[in-house]
Amino acid sequence: MNTCLNWFALLTRSNFEQTVYNAITGKKIDAFLPRTRKKSKRKDRKLMIEVPLFPGYLFVKSTLAPSAQLNILKTLGAVRLLGNTQGPVPIPDSQIKSLQLMTAANVDLITGSSTLLQKGDPVMILEGPMAGIKGEFTRHKGRGRVIIKIDLLGQYAGVEMDGENVEKIPDFLS
Repeated sequence: MNTCLNWFALLTRSNFEQTVYNAITGKKIDAFLPRTRKKSKRKDRKLMIEVPLFPGYLFVKSTLAPSAQLNILKTLGAVRLLGNTQGPVPIPDSQIKSLQLMTAANVDLITGSSTLLQKGDPVMILEGPMAGIKGEFTRHKGRGRVIIKIDLLGQYAGVEMDGENVEKIPDFLS
């Protein structure tokens, strides 16, 4: 039995990061939810709000033991541990420590995909009335706007979106 503790990325339901974090830490499991501050998008307010640095994800420290993984996955809002066909893939401690230092520095952090979108890339809409819908990136349309092709009932529909609200789906998830 492997008793070595490693960090793993845990995918959560949309907007359930804090709920899952609270439940997991309540189970006495080490967890880390990196957060940053950004301007509220509400038109009537100009507040800085705290949001997850990586929407839909948090990090948990656990073993590869099936019972430990099951205990994590039985948490309300937890979807799955990120990995490949062999199982969850550990994240190096050095990367988690770097994230912890960056978020503790109390500076505004900027995130985004490390690769530019290319035609045909699978993407997911992150915010707005179409949040959670998956589509295919078609093209850039200037001023941070992008065109996404969405397959609905065997028909394609194109939608213009703000580029900040679209994220490439990693190859191992698509």
